[in-house]
Order: sequence, then C-alpha cells, then structure tokens
Amino acid sequence: MTGTFLYTSPDDERSRPLVEALTHEYATRYGTYFGDEPGAEMRRYPAALLAPPEGNFVLLLRNGMAIAGGAFKRYDEHTADLKRIWTHENYRRQGLARRVVLELEAQALRQHYTSIYLTTGFRQPEAKGLYLSMGYTPLFDMNLDPEIYKILPFKKDLLPKVVTLASRREPARSEAPQGAI
Repeated sequence: MTGTFLYTSPDDERSRPLVEALTHEYATRYGTYFGDEPGAEMRRYPAALLAPPEGNFVLLLRNGMAIAGGAFKRYDEHTADLKRIWTHENYRRQGLARRVVLELEAQALRQHYTSIYLTTGFRQPEAKGLYLSMGYTPLFDMNLDPEIYKILPFKKDLLPKVVTLASRREPARSEAPQGAI
C-alpha cells in the first residue's frame, strides 16, 4: 500500500500528526541550542507562506492517516524553499521522505520554480544523506564538522525531463555525398 498525496494546509486537522511530531523532533534534537524555546522552529513560518500561489503543503495519506508530508515556500522568484519534510516514526525506512521530496519538486516545477533551496540541521544526518542521494548540492564544506555551520543549506536545479530523438546528421555542403556534382 503506497498512499495518496493530498495538498492542504498545516492548519488542516489531518496535518496535526506532522506538526506535533516535527515539533517534538526539533525539541528533542536541538532543545534550546539555537537560543529559542524548544520547538520554536515550527512557529517560524505562517501557514500562508506554505500555500499557493508561492508555496504548497502536501501530506502523504495511508488509510486517511498522515504518514509523511512536507512543504515549500518561495525563496526567490525562481527558487522554492523546502520545509517540514517528515515521515511518521512508524513508517520510516520505506522511502516515503524521498517520495514526498519528489512530489514537492514536481509541484514546484508546476508552480514555475526552476530550483530548490533547503536547509536541515546538523543533528539530522538522515536528512543530509537523503538530500545528497537525491542530487542536492551542499552549500557548505562537507569535510568540516557540520556543527560549525549549525544549519546545512542545499540547492538543486529542477530541469524538466526532455526526451529528444537523435536526428540523422545532414551532410554539410562541403561534405557532399560521393558522386554528387
């Protein structure tokens, strides 16, 4: 069973598991490390920033329950900023975060963005590994301790997949076929 995507809002009741679990995750991993109260990150972006026309918020539902999700907001005119990528703890290691990111990339293209920017925290090595495996370019020195950066930025260009057929090369005028005058 794979689940279905539902575009909605962080204010939708079905989003509550994502919001609560992410708040707990951030509070557990970072506490007051960044100087804010635990979980403050989840209040940083109002729902309106994660809504069309400049953003979007998606849940992956299975049997009506949110098992994964994520969002993006506008970073600049051509770039979407991924936020809130999450998988329910009982459904991890199934490729669901990858599915969510792929879905958000496709939606960002539909909304005319041509690149993605995102950040993750230095205490989220699984997120760092996911983004690297999906072709995101780190905008930090991977050889240094990630804690010196605290926030790890990544970028990826989104290019629509274009299939072209190889065309037969026409001979140039100086390459006239033999026997031609």
